[in-house]
Amino acid sequence: MNFFDSHCHLDKLDLTPFAGEFDRFMSAAWDAGVRRMLCVAIHPDRWQAMASLVEPYLKPAADRPQVWLSYGVHPTDDPELVLDADALIAAVRGSPWQAAVAAIGETGLDYFRSGVAEAWQHERFRQHIAAARILHKPLIIHTRAAAEDTMAVLEAEGARDCGGVMHCFVESWDIARRALDLGFYLSFSGILTYKNAADLREVAQKAPADRLLIETDAPYLAPAPHRGKPNTPIFVTHTAQMLADLRGMSLAAVGELTTQNACRWLSLPSQP
Repeated sequence: MNFFDSHCHLDKLDLTPFAGEFDRFMSAAWDAGVRRMLCVAIHPDRWQAMASLVEPYLKPAADRPQVWLSYGVHPTDDPELVLDADALIAAVRGSPWQAAVAAIGETGLDYFRSGVAEAWQHERFRQHIAAARILHKPLIIHTRAAAEDTMAVLEAEGARDCGGVMHCFVESWDIARRALDLGFYLSFSGILTYKNAADLREVAQKAPADRLLIETDAPYLAPAPHRGKPNTPIFVTHTAQMLADLRGMSLAAVGELTTQNACRWLSLPSQP
């Protein structure tokens, strides 16, 4: 098997089942067929520690997963933090792990708690888009209770120029179509396996095969039958199996398809 977890937070995993050892977890992920992961940063204070944790896995090897990085600030994190495009660009270009930074984000809009548009969220979002366009790196988009505004900002700010992914996609087909029209990919998480996700499964069936990605968002959003428990990239196989069932494909074929899509999205070599 060959799976690419296109969105996880490896610095936040619960390593208790692996005797607290990150390397033991990575070995278990390899055994489960997880060959690549994109480790996503959500705050500048975490960038260096996150990269240091995964540094042994930033280069390809024959017996362990390869990790790629994304730099950004989560839309709900630290409202007082001002991060302009120049600062983000400098952080990427000045990083000792620059070669492994494949994307910008996650970024976007989230009105779930506020219920209204936050000016600082919009400005930070626009700065991420500007940085991604200059760096020629795709965006990772988080949107929650803000889909219309999220799409409007992406369209207005020229996000088509850098492309990206709608991370943990849960929106309607109309939003999916608008994202696809911008050249974006749709990434499905463990939510696809939940009993109340019938509408989302319809989107996953209709989406073009060459725009599908799978992710865990670990340690969050564990798929059925692990819902409510800490998530890990190992569980990406459950989402892959659901996608396989929906589209009449084998599990192995979905793994290969979504891996090739992830490599194209991130401009990575197709082989580890």
